[in-house]
Amino acid sequence: MSYLMLDIESTTLDQRESAQLTHPMVGGLILFSRNYVDREQLITLVKSIRAIRPDILIAVDHEGGRVQRFRDGFTVLPAMGDILPAAKGDMVQAKAWATELGYLMAIELLAVDIDLSFAPVLDLNGISQVIGTRSFSPEKGEVIELASAFIDGMEQAGMCAVGKHFPGHGSVAADSHIAKPVDERTKDEIFADDMQPFSNLIAKNRLQGIMPAHVIYPKVDSQPAGFSSFWLQEVLRQQLSFNGVIFSDDLGMKGAAVAGGYTARAQAALDAGCNMILVCNESAGATEVLAGVNWPTDDKGLSANLLKPDHKKVALALQDNARWEHAKAIAKSLI
Repeated sequence: MSYLMLDIESTTLDQRESAQLTHPMVGGLILFSRNYVDREQLITLVKSIRAIRPDILIAVDHEGGRVQRFRDGFTVLPAMGDILPAAKGDMVQAKAWATELGYLMAIELLAVDIDLSFAPVLDLNGISQVIGTRSFSPEKGEVIELASAFIDGMEQAGMCAVGKHFPGHGSVAADSHIAKPVDERTKDEIFADDMQPFSNLIAKNRLQGIMPAHVIYPKVDSQPAGFSSFWLQEVLRQQLSFNGVIFSDDLGMKGAAVAGGYTARAQAALDAGCNMILVCNESAGATEVLAGVNWPTDDKGLSANLLKPDHKKVALALQDNARWEHAKAIAKSLI
C-alpha cells in the first residue's frame, strides 16, 4: 500500500493530530527535536501514538553528528565521517566501531518503541555541505565497507536499514532543503561513483528501504530522482532489483517544489514509484495531500510492515547491557 508519513507539532498529540492518525492512508509518523523533552516524555508520546495506531511506522532521523534528534537521555553519536579518521585509517578498527555505533543507535531507539532511523547515509562526502561528514567517506569503497558494518549493528539490534539519498547527493553543492540542486554529471559518472554504495548493498540484500534525493540529474532525466520513474522504476527496481520500500524525502523541502503544490508533489512521487511519501513541517500540506491524492491500491506486496523491527532480536539486544555500555564508551571516545 502507498502511504503518507507525517509529523506532529509538539511534545503531545492534539485533537486534530489524533484524528488524522486514524486516516487509512497515514502509514507513518516521523519525530523531530521539537517533539522531545526527555526520555520519559518520549515514551509517553509514543505510547499515545500506539494507542491510536498500534501498526503505524514511527521513524526519526538519528544518524549521529549534527543529525541526531534526541540527545539528552540518549548517547550522543559521532558523525559517521569521523569514524575512519579517528581510527587513523585502520579500516578493521573503523568497521568494528561502526558496527557498535549502528547497534547503539538502533537499540536506544528500539528501547523507546521507535521502529526506524533513516540511516545510513550512503552519499559520498564530496562538495555537498549538507552531506559533509554525514557521509562515511569521500571514497565509495570505504562508504560500502563502513555502511555495511553499521548495518550489521543495526540488524543485530533488530532494526531495518534505509539507505539515502539515492543515487547520491554528495556531488552537488546546493542544499535541497532550501534550493533546487542540479548535478550536471553524466549517467556513466553517477553510476560509476555515487551509485555504487547503493547498488552494492542492494545486491547483498542489506537495505530494506531507500530514500531518493531531491536532486535533478539533467543529463539523465529532467525530474528530481524522487519524482523520476527512470530512477525509481528503470534503475532502482529493474536494473538493481531493489524489492524494498521507497520513501520520498520530505516533500516540504525546496528541492521538491519543482513538482508544484503539495498534492502535485505527492502525486508525482507516488506515480514515479514511491511507496511512502513524507510531508513534514506543513500540517496543512499533509491535510491537502490526504484529501487530494489519487492513492494507488496495488502495492505489489510492499508495505510499511517490511520495515518493522525483528522483535526477537530486539528482546535479546535489550538484555545485553554489557554491549550497550561498551558501545556508549566507543561513542563517547569519538566525540
